[in-house]
Formats: sequence, structure tokens, C-alpha cells
Amino acid sequence: MPGGGLETDDYASLPKTTKDHWYFAIEKSLRREIKEEVNLEVGKINYLLDMTHISKGVPSIILSFYCKHKSGKVKLDEDSVDYKWISVKDLKKYDIIEGIPEEILMVDSIIKTGKAGKIEKKLRK
Repeated sequence: MPGGGLETDDYASLPKTTKDHWYFAIEKSLRREIKEEVNLEVGKINYLLDMTHISKGVPSIILSFYCKHKSGKVKLDEDSVDYKWISVKDLKKYDIIEGIPEEILMVDSIIKTGKAGKIEKKLRK
């Protein structure tokens, strides 16, 4: 799961899209992170969900997105350890970060049915 944070360079070096602001900074950051970490270009980026994490009393919001592969072959950056393409049915065989299996199942359901389904309902409780 490529990921990272928004960097000022993702937008500040570009012309503002309004008088005082930049649109699509998160999308640009996501595209940069995916390219840097796994060398892939992706198509349309879709919002999946958000999750809040509190560490040392400071909240962080984790935004999850999904997208289709557009081009490129996986080439990991020096900070990445390993990668595998796995099927949804094999999720339980791997030690995956908490919450990620549910997100993968949600995306699988969206791709197959157009809806996040039961997993989203479970997470909203």
C-alpha cells in the first residue's frame, strides 16, 4: 500500500487554481507517492474512506483511495521492503496492517457491485 504525506512541493511550485488556493493537491501527492514508491502511473483516483489515529495526543487523518493501474512495472524504492500481488481470498494468509484487509474487501465489492457493501456498514458502527 503506497502512502505518504502531502508535501508543500506538491502544489506550492504550481500556479494557484484560485486567487489564494490550489485544487487537487492530495491527488497530485498521491500520484507522486505511487510513482516514487512503486514506479506506477495510475488512472482516476477514487476516495474510499478516512480513519483517524491518535498518537501522543495528536490526531492524524488517514485518507484511503483506490485506483486502477495505468502504466509502468513495479519497481520498489529503496525504503520499500517487499511487494506481492495477492487475491482477495488470500488476504488472511498475510500479516497486513490493521484495517487494510477491510479496505481491500470494500474495493473488491465496489469493483464487483458498485457498492462498498457489508464491510462499510460494519466500519460505520
